[in-house]
Amino acid sequence: MTDVRHDWTKEEIAQIYNGSLLDMIYQAASMHRRHHDPQAVQQCTLLSVKTGGCSEDCSYCPQSARYDTTVKAEKMLHPDTVYAAAKLAKEAGSSRFCMGAAWREVRNNEQFQDVLELVRRVKSLDMEVCVTLGMLGLDEAVALKEAGVTAYNHNLDTGENFYKEIITTRTYQDRLQTLANVRSAGITVCCGGIIGMGEADSDRIDLLHTLATMPEHPESVPVNALVSVEGTPLADRSQVKIWEMLRMIATARLIMPKSMVRLSAGRVNMSASEQALCFLAGANSIFTGEKLLTTANPEFDADKEMFSILGLKPLEPVKAKEAVCC
Repeated sequence: MTDVRHDWTKEEIAQIYNGSLLDMIYQAASMHRRHHDPQAVQQCTLLSVKTGGCSEDCSYCPQSARYDTTVKAEKMLHPDTVYAAAKLAKEAGSSRFCMGAAWREVRNNEQFQDVLELVRRVKSLDMEVCVTLGMLGLDEAVALKEAGVTAYNHNLDTGENFYKEIITTRTYQDRLQTLANVRSAGITVCCGGIIGMGEADSDRIDLLHTLATMPEHPESVPVNALVSVEGTPLADRSQVKIWEMLRMIATARLIMPKSMVRLSAGRVNMSASEQALCFLAGANSIFTGEKLLTTANPEFDADKEMFSILGLKPLEPVKAKEAVCC
């Protein structure tokens, strides 16, 4: 049987997810080695180029204008500022630079033209370019592709049944349509979710099932642990346990073996030992830099020390064009 399948059932995924954790990690590690260099971890840097003031009601997000948080609406960053940040990220080992704007959706206006210019500036550094800008139409997706965008991040966040408990201002189908537009434009897909929002294990399995049964698996699957922020509806949620992250990462690796599985938000709360278990379970991509949009992230020096201890190496920026990752 081929490793790559698109016909997974929820029952099959549940059997993997609920299995013996140590056995699951072993199987995921073995699968990982069949498709990836186990020592290579892609470093991606994420920068918020337009922060705050979003009209959406995503319960986890401090950038929503509906919640009273310390994040306030700001103007778009100057292109020189973004270029300097991308250059610094490349020098620190990142092969992909991701830019996020707190928008509900992309509109073909002056701000969108500014984003296209940012894409062209970052692309000139010979880096992969990822953007996350909200809902996206096909025409705008094509424009992003022509400007040099490599990947588009648009997370499903959770399973469809639980989704309405977290977000009401856009539907699950809206998100799936954006992903379809991204694919149609020839841009690779970066799509995962968040755990720790109050969902059941069955909701996590629903999310994984949706991702693993897509006609093409997302090239990158971010696994985020909720970072609860004061002022948001999910501020009182408990910190996600490492065992929960390991189950998500290992299951994702087993059912989407060729995808990059990214250890994303919540990494700042993990020890180097806990992160090592995540890499063993199949994670092979991380975000680097001091922030993930508006929440804290481990510093470059800490990551460099961890890589040295674990014998890991960054995916070289010059190899970014050859990679299938996000």
